[in-house]
Amino acid sequence: MSAAGHASDADQRPIAEPVHIALSRQAHDRIADRRVDEAWFEEVWADPATRVLVMAGTRFRRSGGRVVWVSPEEAPEGTRVLLGDLGGVVHLAVVADPGLADEEWTGLRGIVADVDEEEAALVVHAVGIAEWLFATRHCARCGGTLEPRQLGHVLRCASCGREEFPRTDPAVIMVVVDGEAPHDRCLLGRHPAWPPGRYSTLAGFVEPGESIEQAVRREVLEEAGVHVGEVAYFGSQPWPLPRSLMIGCVARAESTEISVDGEEIEDARWFTREQMRSEAEAGTLVLPGGVSISRSLVEHWYGGPLPGSW
Repeated sequence: MSAAGHASDADQRPIAEPVHIALSRQAHDRIADRRVDEAWFEEVWADPATRVLVMAGTRFRRSGGRVVWVSPEEAPEGTRVLLGDLGGVVHLAVVADPGLADEEWTGLRGIVADVDEEEAALVVHAVGIAEWLFATRHCARCGGTLEPRQLGHVLRCASCGREEFPRTDPAVIMVVVDGEAPHDRCLLGRHPAWPPGRYSTLAGFVEPGESIEQAVRREVLEEAGVHVGEVAYFGSQPWPLPRSLMIGCVARAESTEISVDGEEIEDARWFTREQMRSEAEAGTLVLPGGVSISRSLVEHWYGGPLPGSW
C-alpha cells in the first residue's frame, strides 16, 4: 500500500489519553490477606496509633474541614472494617448505629469538593462497605440472618452458609464531543432537580448483556437524542453512592440535534471552549467539581482547569 493509503498519526490517535483521575490510583494498601488474621487484628486494635473512622450508618464526623479519625479505644461498638495501610498506619472503620449521628455528621457528598485525595480513598472504601452492610440484611437464597466476616468484607448466612460479597454496579459517564479540536464542542446536560446553571456530563447504568460502548450510545440517545459512534475509554472511579463504579468515556457524536427525555435530563447544550470558560467565569455555568470523574472528563476535553464548581 502506498503512503497515501495509510492513516496519519493524527487519525490513529485515540480521542482520550490516560490522565489522572481522583480515587482511581491506589491510595492505601488494602492488605486483604489480613482480613482473616485474628491475632494480628487484636494487636492492631490494641495499638493507639491505629486510626478509626466511626460511621453512623453511612455518615461520619468532620471537624475543622477534616474527617475525624479516632483511636480504637475511642470508637463505639459496631461492625469493625479493615480499610488498609496508609503510610505505615493501619486504618479501620467502625460501622455503628445510624442514630449516633447529629447535625455535625456528614455524608460523602459533603466532602467531595475539598477532601484530600488519599483521605477520600479511605472514606470512599468505608462508605461503600457501610452502605452495603446497611442495604444487605438477609440472605438472598433463604432469607436467613447475615453475619459479617473477614472484617466487614463478607456476609455469611447463619442458616444456609451462603456467602454474600459487596456489590458494585457499573455505570458509564461520558463527555460527548462534536467536531475536531480545537473547534469541537462538548455536550453537557442538567437534571431537573439541580439549581439553575448546573450542568454535567451524561451518565447511566450498564444494563445486563450490554457492553460499555453500547451503554454509552444508548444512554446518550435516550437522554439527549444524540447518536454516538466512536467510544474511547477514559478511566474509572469508584463511587459508593450507593455502590457504583463510574466508567469514564469520551464519545464521538454522529448527530447534533438535541431532544432531551425531560425526566432524567431537563436540558442539554453544546458548549464551545470559549462559551464554557466565559460562562463558568460569570457563574452562569456551574460545573461539577471536587474529586468527581465528571470534572476530570470536562477539563480533559477543555484542555486545562476551569473556574467554579458545585
